[in-house]
Amino acid sequence: MHQEADMADQKSTFALYFGNRGFFPASLLAEARAELPARLKQLGHDALIMDESATRYGAVETPQEGALYAEWLYKHAGEYEGVVLSLPNFGDENGAIVALRDCPTPILIQAYPDDLDKMAPALRRDAFCGKFSIMDVFCQNGLDFTILPPHTVHPSSERFAGNIDYFSRLCKVVAGMTNMTVGAIGARTTAFKTVRIDEVALQRHGITMETLDLSEIFWRMDRLDADKVAAKTETLKAYTNWDAVPDEAFQKLVKLGVAVDDVVEEFGMDAVALRCWVEMEQQLGISPCVLISEMNDRGVVTACEVDMGNAVTMFALSAASGNVVTCLDWNNNYADEDDKCILFHCGPVPKSMMADAGRVTDHSILCNAVGEGNAFGCCQGRIKPGEFTYGSMLTEDGQMKFYLGKGEFTDDEIAADFFGCAGVAQIDGLQDVLQSIGYMGHRHHVSVTPGDVVEPVAEALTKYLGCEVVVFD
Repeated sequence: MHQEADMADQKSTFALYFGNRGFFPASLLAEARAELPARLKQLGHDALIMDESATRYGAVETPQEGALYAEWLYKHAGEYEGVVLSLPNFGDENGAIVALRDCPTPILIQAYPDDLDKMAPALRRDAFCGKFSIMDVFCQNGLDFTILPPHTVHPSSERFAGNIDYFSRLCKVVAGMTNMTVGAIGARTTAFKTVRIDEVALQRHGITMETLDLSEIFWRMDRLDADKVAAKTETLKAYTNWDAVPDEAFQKLVKLGVAVDDVVEEFGMDAVALRCWVEMEQQLGISPCVLISEMNDRGVVTACEVDMGNAVTMFALSAASGNVVTCLDWNNNYADEDDKCILFHCGPVPKSMMADAGRVTDHSILCNAVGEGNAFGCCQGRIKPGEFTYGSMLTEDGQMKFYLGKGEFTDDEIAADFFGCAGVAQIDGLQDVLQSIGYMGHRHHVSVTPGDVVEPVAEALTKYLGCEVVVFD
């Protein structure tokens, strides 16, 4: 069911598993059961932990104890996004596989390190070695898991904090894309065969695609709740600069925004792609770019030009980054600089990614087709500097095929008369990236979110969601 994302909240809930090998000291388990939930809370996450009385020391060693843990995990289905398998000592692989073979979420294996001054039999852990036994049996059973360096890590360390941050982002992608719903509002933009998508391929990866005709949206615009219209009016007025927009166009954009919000909520859409030209300009005299900008700014993932592949990619990137996301064109070279280009779109970039709030204008390009004054709604501005992750997706032979990479928006100047919202992107090896994208048959659109989340997104998509991913280093 659709929920607007809270961009400030990347909290995850983890189910905790403690492995045990009986001839190691029980005190190590008691310490871990107290220490790990407290550390996760300190890092901003929640933890579910099986009652200590359920098994010996509240840990899992034997297959019988594993079955009890599996039953406990099943009872808490939907309450956690990942499992942290912690090894305070060597652990036992036989109980672990019984406990987790049917686990529906990603699993992170964490092993405690030994201290050089605590190597006596009463104090030694040997989790360094035991971790291999767990991984071995998991591999034998085809159970996917995540491991991160270093091989052993104490929860109190900063490296553990980094591992949990990575795992949380990975879990957000997997949880969000499991049984997700995407909405196509309007038919594929007629001229853009580049954004074709295979609905069955999406469905086989657990993604349901709902489609609505633009005529229904236009019909709904005349039958709106007055309170929603009033609220949307205030929201849009406060969002950006409308000085150049006629009131009639503004009121139509308000009504269109309410109608789109209603169908997103009604159909439980997790991500949306909108047919944004040329019917809206011809029949309503508006462009919906600023609405797409505002939707993305409040966490409703929305792509342009009915590009469902990038709507899905945007959702994955946003889930991992906990931040806004946008859909741009690979649009222009930047002089003779091989590792720079201009990424652009007509005005759907969320305000949070822009150097300022921008201003709403007529659509300077579509005006050539529909006439001046018939395409108000583009939120013009520039993208602010900063690191970003990019990606895109197409469907082919029943598979979802992604590419991912990272770059940086610079503060390089773009001509003042350059229409739309744009930024200069610097990407190492850009020319090779562009050639690879072309040879793979990807579209001219690219999804972008602030920050570097390439690795957790790539692992989530490949290992846990069964997609193909090319990563540009």
